[in-house]
Amino acid sequence: MTWSQMQPLLEQASWETLIMVGWSTLIAVVVGLPLGVLLVLTDRGGLLQNVVVNKVIGQVVNIGRSMPFIILMVALMSFTRWVTGTTIGSEAAIVPLAIGGIPFFARLVETAVREVDGGLVEAVQSMGGNTWTIVRKVLVPEALPSLIASTTTTVIALIGYSAMAGTVGGGGLGDLAVRYGYQRFEPDFMWITVALLAVAISLIQFAGDYAARTLHRRGGRGGAAPRLRLLRAKEPAAADVGKVA
Repeated sequence: MTWSQMQPLLEQASWETLIMVGWSTLIAVVVGLPLGVLLVLTDRGGLLQNVVVNKVIGQVVNIGRSMPFIILMVALMSFTRWVTGTTIGSEAAIVPLAIGGIPFFARLVETAVREVDGGLVEAVQSMGGNTWTIVRKVLVPEALPSLIASTTTTVIALIGYSAMAGTVGGGGLGDLAVRYGYQRFEPDFMWITVALLAVAISLIQFAGDYAARTLHRRGGRGGAAPRLRLLRAKEPAAADVGKVA
């Protein structure tokens, strides 16, 4: 197969992979972020301690993470057909990709949030900050570099899942590698596909690492301290109101 024949196929497959990974990552982050934070908040000693809720969420996440993706795709075929109307193509592949990415990202979020200095949480609590304020002003901002790194890891994992989805008609670069590289004995096509995936993963990893390092440096220069100073600045005002009353 010549390059002129390969090019349109590769362009279409790359676009399908981008759509699959992009949408599934978005869904995984939107659902997995609050799920991971909730795992920390409901744990023993957490701000919303609830052992039963924590165990239930933890077990659901563990089951989702432990299931091989190819089995997950097969198990979700009925649900995928109900959501998208089909089990073939890039749109159908988004469903199992997103469901597989949610527990994966949630555990990474849990790990990132647990690394936040507990002293910052106690300081905001002593100033009267509620749980929502602590999550919004301390936990998520302080864990942001780690969350960026977690998102990068999730994207790379979903690229691998998307290639696996191609083996069962999910479309994308994985589908091309199987149909042309393996079934039609076009090794050049397969190696080009492998090279494209390797380049994409390298670029995503570089961008994620750069963003995480940049946020970490900015946090080190002006992270928690200015926010705590701003919160403390509100205390005198509250005290003055009390005196006037």
